Amino acid sequence: MKIIVGLGNPGAKYETTRHNVGWLALDRMIEDWKATGPTTKNQAEVWTASVGGEKALLVKPQTFMNLSGRAVAPLMQFYKCETSDLIVIHDELDLAPATLKIKTGGGNGGHNGLKSIDECIGKNDYHRIRIGIGHPRDFIPQMDVADWVLSQFPQNECDALDPLLDRVRDATVLVMRGDLKKAMNDFNQKTSKETKEA
Repeated sequence: MKIIVGLGNPGAKYETTRHNVGWLALDRMIEDWKATGPTTKNQAEVWTASVGGEKALLVKPQTFMNLSGRAVAPLMQFYKCETSDLIVIHDELDLAPATLKIKTGGGNGGHNGLKSIDECIGKNDYHRIRIGIGHPRDFIPQMDVADWVLSQFPQNECDALDPLLDRVRDATVLVMRGDLKKAMNDFNQKTSKETKEA
């Protein structure tokens, strides 16, 4: 079984903010995979789906972003899942908008949701699907990062979200199958920092 976690903040005012793009991706999978739910377990909304014959839990922590691990760790313990069974989908400042990148393990890059998960499960070698939201320095340099991630997507980025969410869904399927090399080859894109240095 796999646990697929979309990171975000609960509440209507956060629904379409950049920080909640993990939830938007999860919504696409819930719809396309005809997942059943939600049930409330361990401070999370949980849907169940079968993907290629494998059971998947689709999880939206209801703890707010910086406490996400408190929802994820008990689920992993209850279902006896390893970190290799965990896929976390989240927003990424260092990726250009409407791009994505897959990685396994590594640092949290200052992301509070990942920090919390690392602290609560005691490991960081799970899979991440990072969805680019861009950095304010490239668009509105005077804007604080916290204000940027909690701001709404502008219309041009909303238009790009639909095909992007399909790509995230397809990348998730490959990661679930254990075909990480293909997932990375097919979906990884350079970070904005890498693009500038190229």
